Amino acid sequence: MSKNRSREELYPVGLSSLLDPTHLLLARPGSQADGLAVAEEALRNEALSFVVIEITQPLDLREGRRLQLAARAGNTTGLCIIPEGMGSNAAETRWHVSPVFDPEREDSTLMHWSIIKNKKGTNGAWNVRWDPQTRRLHVVSPVGERPGSKSSSG
Repeated sequence: MSKNRSREELYPVGLSSLLDPTHLLLARPGSQADGLAVAEEALRNEALSFVVIEITQPLDLREGRRLQLAARAGNTTGLCIIPEGMGSNAAETRWHVSPVFDPEREDSTLMHWSIIKNKKGTNGAWNVRWDPQTRRLHVVSPVGERPGSKSSSG
């Protein structure tokens, strides 16, 4: 790691099992206001399919609405990574993701995804695992419900 590289900074090559790092555009804005402006322009740009922004301060309704309108205009999915408990009233959905211990695998990517706010649907929860061969998430039954397990009824 170079002396100038922050430990919290995204390392594009580290994502190579998830996506081709040459397809990643990474911006390093100086402030949250600059980051919101970059995210808004990126969401509005129809050439991009997915935009992620990490925020450290709550969004007001105006900022959240601007991001929503930009995402609709560009037909783009936007994801705001926020500190737990901060929330945003403008969010269409809110998810919580946590790791799950999987005794069957030493190098587990098993996660528990919960949708805890959904303005247009229902809430729910799923265990998912990243498959590096297919580069897709797969829904996984909880341990007690896997076929052939002791807790399974079938």
